[in-house]
Amino acid sequence: MAPLETHLNLERTEQEGQVRPARLADFVGQREIVSNLESYLKAARIRKEPLDHILLSGPPGLGKTTLARIIAQEMGARFSQVTAPNIKRPGDLAKILSGLGEHDVLFIDEIHRLPAVAEELLYGAMEDRTIDIAVGDGMLANSVQITLPPFTLVGATTRPGDLTAPLRDRFGIRFHLEFYEENDIVRIIDRARQLWNIVCETATLSEISRRARSTPRIALHLLRRVWDYALAENADLARPITAEAAQSAFSKMSIDAEGMTKLDRQFMLSIAKHYDGGPVGLKPIAAILAEDLATLEDYIEPYLVRRGFVRRTPRGRMLTREAFAHLGIEPGKRGDLFEG
Repeated sequence: MAPLETHLNLERTEQEGQVRPARLADFVGQREIVSNLESYLKAARIRKEPLDHILLSGPPGLGKTTLARIIAQEMGARFSQVTAPNIKRPGDLAKILSGLGEHDVLFIDEIHRLPAVAEELLYGAMEDRTIDIAVGDGMLANSVQITLPPFTLVGATTRPGDLTAPLRDRFGIRFHLEFYEENDIVRIIDRARQLWNIVCETATLSEISRRARSTPRIALHLLRRVWDYALAENADLARPITAEAAQSAFSKMSIDAEGMTKLDRQFMLSIAKHYDGGPVGLKPIAAILAEDLATLEDYIEPYLVRRGFVRRTPRGRMLTREAFAHLGIEPGKRGDLFEG
């Protein structure tokens, strides 16, 4: 099944790219990362060297790709992007690396999914700026070493724990992106609505921010969906979108005031009804919902845990009292359900 963004009808669009900040000064949120990155960039420019290799980790939609593009822009370097699953063989990666120019920035998304043989090729490229390419077949096979120009690799991952230690240790700079504060989300969508010429009330921005799951990408998509519903109701581009209109749109999208989608509620209801509130592992829940395990693990569970509706325990996932209250049902009577 598709990830959360599809369940929210939040597929990536060209519009998302239109509002990406191009400079570090325009990047909202992640203040500690931005501050440190400013220092690293300034030092690299003074030395006239490329930035050290950077690892960006964190949940989807928090700005890893945007930061990678900003790094290239700030360094005046060419930006190249590839997704790790698209690298099937070492030769695919060798072709990309051999095409890099001096001080280029190469961004590898989902780097934890890089094939082992391609990852081994990357070790030499990152550490010694060399790659060994096999030429010929069988007994006539030979290895040719290619020297690469100085470059910066930016790797992005939603699962830093899946990275091998040798690869992780070759990144000189490592940042973990956190979820955003609500006021930062408001600033992001306010900037976007100005770029998109969307007229709306201040209260409307707050309604969107509350449901954005502290994630800019989701906030931007929700802004456009609310705009769609508002225009469908009244085809007047100059008429401000009210908070009431936004609430009506969210009701039609089955997104409640806490940003919970239909799938979120089904996830919690499955634990409540089938397992008396837990504990239970993710695999049985995935089977009940007919959902991909990775969707639940990467997109659904993290927000529910952070929101305080689900607790991870050594025995499995358990619902909290807040979850039962949100669902409007009575918790089970088991004495150990809410221990701790």
